[in-house]
Amino acid sequence: MIKEFALFLQQYNVIGMAIWLLISIKVGELVKWLIDNLITPLILNPVLTRLKVKNMEELSYKGIMYGKLISTVIDFLVVALIVFFFVRYLNISMK
Repeated sequence: MIKEFALFLQQYNVIGMAIWLLISIKVGELVKWLIDNLITPLILNPVLTRLKVKNMEELSYKGIMYGKLISTVIDFLVVALIVFFFVRYLNISMK
């Protein structure tokens, strides 16, 4: 049974997938920090000040919290851009 488990770990590269999962979680935290503490204050601060809102997630219209949607979309785009550059680097370095 132990040999079968070891074969399973090797065949499906479970340890590698776990490592990539941990890395992706940390990249997500990094991107969230960048959005909350760098991009939003630098780029969107004038708009948020004019709307009298402290952070983007408080933006709402008739109970619809569209600020959270905008924040999530920005997070997704930044993560997608990071993944794109990483995959592009891997493709270039393997040639």
